[in-house]
Amino acid sequence: MLRKLNLIWVLVLMLAVPNVSSAMDSVKPFLGRWGLYLPGGAGWLEVKQMDTYIDASLLWYGGSVEPVTSVYMEKETLVVTRTRNYVRTTDAAGAPTRTHTVQVLYRFQLFGDLLVGEMVNPEKDGSCTYTRFTGKKIADVPAAPDLSKLVFGKPIKLFNGKDLTGWKLMEEGKTSGWSVVEGTLVNDPVQKEGQPHLSYGNLCTTEKFEDFNLKLQVNVPAGSNSGIYLRGIYEIQVLDSYGKPLDSHNMGALYSRIVPSVSAEKPAGTWQDVDITLCDRHVTVKLNGVTIIDNQPVLGCTGGAITADEFIPGPIYLQGDHGKVSYRNIELRPIVK
Repeated sequence: MLRKLNLIWVLVLMLAVPNVSSAMDSVKPFLGRWGLYLPGGAGWLEVKQMDTYIDASLLWYGGSVEPVTSVYMEKETLVVTRTRNYVRTTDAAGAPTRTHTVQVLYRFQLFGDLLVGEMVNPEKDGSCTYTRFTGKKIADVPAAPDLSKLVFGKPIKLFNGKDLTGWKLMEEGKTSGWSVVEGTLVNDPVQKEGQPHLSYGNLCTTEKFEDFNLKLQVNVPAGSNSGIYLRGIYEIQVLDSYGKPLDSHNMGALYSRIVPSVSAEKPAGTWQDVDITLCDRHVTVKLNGVTIIDNQPVLGCTGGAITADEFIPGPIYLQGDHGKVSYRNIELRPIVK
């Protein structure tokens, strides 16, 4: 009898031990970087196999690329979670007295080369919303190009200094804060006190481009924020970050992805020179004559991208929904391949 009990306990313990090798095997098709094709936007997922666990980072529409709360295999389904807090009640001073932490679930399945996903988002009222989407594996980033050997085509003046010829508001139904003032392209998204909130739009070129060198001048008022999107996919941050520690959200950074190697910002309200080269999914940024990103690989789209497809031509777009900003002398030279 005792021998039988011991055997039962051994079987119970065996069943209780997680099948780590099985999880590591089943996750293999998901490893790597994925462009996520979301309704009306773009996202990005990276899945990595560490020594004893699976890890992942996620970009969902806007914001930053962030590590997920957890990631695990549910048989052949990859499950990623993020958490959100809902404050239910507060005391007289406004401090939370009851908070719910909910899990946002992202489930991924593979059908051949196609990634099919669903996001389950618990809402504050106790209901759930669902978003279905697809994804494609992103090819490895190629070797860094030799910038000294690039051949450029004829320069294109994207802004004529007179009007918005060659540009259009990117989103239908948004308010335009863009105008031309004394030869300068100005965005001024003013909210009038006591009136309904206005949703301002981004401005994009009507022409689309592949790889290129882009030069422009930008003037950012104190505390303001904008962005320059390359092919509508990668954002070079425009921000009043003068005097702040190095960060992937500072002026000239590839937003949330590449930290500038050195601070080269000028004080707010000063015209600043921006020189960007995008080639073979590598980016170089010179700010005020200083190289702050040197031919670094781009691992995926950034928040606010119009598509997750990094292999098609796209517009230059200027973020107009954040704060006041001015641009001038915008010139692009396409790279001839």
